[in-house]
This record gives sequence, C-alpha cells and structure tokens, in this order.
Amino acid sequence: MTTVLVMAAHPDDEVLGCGGTIARHAARGDEVHVVLVADGTSSRPGAVGRRDLIEARAAQAAEAARLLGAQPPRLLGLPDQRLDSASLLDLTQALERVLGDVRPSIVYTHHGADLNLDHRLVFQAVLTACRPVPGSSVTKIYTFETMSSTEWSAPAIGSGFQPSRFVDISDEFETKLSALAAYASEMREFPHPRSIEAVKALALFRGASAGLRAAEAFEVIRDIER
Repeated sequence: MTTVLVMAAHPDDEVLGCGGTIARHAARGDEVHVVLVADGTSSRPGAVGRRDLIEARAAQAAEAARLLGAQPPRLLGLPDQRLDSASLLDLTQALERVLGDVRPSIVYTHHGADLNLDHRLVFQAVLTACRPVPGSSVTKIYTFETMSSTEWSAPAIGSGFQPSRFVDISDEFETKLSALAAYASEMREFPHPRSIEAVKALALFRGASAGLRAAEAFEVIRDIER
C-alpha cells in the first residue's frame, strides 16, 4: 500500500486538480489523505463571520473525499485568499505537522505559477516542507492544474504548466464528476473554465495527448527511487 497526500489551498481544488487520480489510488488500495489549507469561503461578499458557510464547505469536502475513497479531509481553516497574511514559515510548519503524521511517499499539490496567490503560497510551503532531507518519507512530488487559475496565469508570474506525467482516469472520470457535484455551489455555467463541460474537455484533451480516453496531467517536481 502506498500512502498519498494531496495538499490543496481550497476545498474543490483537490477534485479539480486530481480527483480522478485520487479515486484511482484509492481503488488500487492506496491510502489517500487530503489537507485543505484555507476555508474557501470567508473572502466572499457577505461571508464575514458566517460560520455556517464555512461549515457547509467543509461538509462538501468531506462528501467529496468519501466519494473518491480518500480519508476524511484535514481542514486547516486559514482565511480564504489571505494566506499572504500569514508567514510562509507558519504555513510550512503547519504542513510539516501533517507530513509527520501521515508520512506519505507521494505528494500532489498546486502548480507553482497559478494565478491564485493562495495556490502559489501552498506550492512554496509544500516544496519547503517536503525538502529531501535524510529521513523524509516523500519520494515523489507532482503538481496539478486547477481550472480557472492555472490557465489564467501569465509568464510574468512564472513558467506555464508543462505536464510530463499523464494518469489514465478513464475508469474514474465519472467518480470525479460525482465528487465535483458535491461542490455544486462552486461550479459555474459553461463557458466558464470551472464548469462540468470544461472539466470534461480538459480530461479528454489530456487523455488524447497521451493516447488515452481521459487523463489528468501533472508536472513532475521530484521523483526519487530508493
């Protein structure tokens, strides 16, 4: 059994970025853990002080994890779209505590040049927390693309997403869509990139890029063989 940890900024990022891959790991007997750093809600108009909205988003995350076959998500509850108000050290140390508890060998996280600043800060913290010191359990780090953030970035922020790893999710794609349905309030109407139609189109495109019916794509940040 392989232990897998997905580190995402907001509830729904984990499903958009690697929901099919999570389901594939779980179906093969791997233990998949998910940590969600920010609450995903508190930055929105009218949401200040609305614990009910944060709790509803947490319930969506729990249902999505159940559908994918992952462990119940760990919610750090930091303020949405305000991760830059915390020090990178504090964020890194929070993730280090999760890493010490889970001891994963595979880590999935955001692409480092996403438009969304929360995504970029989580990437930086993950990379620091997963530095390859002696005794680290992490041997593989992969970054995923998040519709409505990765493709909206620009060269001034960083290099664009250039995948070199493709995971066949042909058998898991319907499960991914079911998990996205748990986040129905976060989805938008086509042609918004965070729509079911756009998610399907991306899966088909990434699949066709690798001779598959449907796929999720990743950049390889680290791959250590021991």
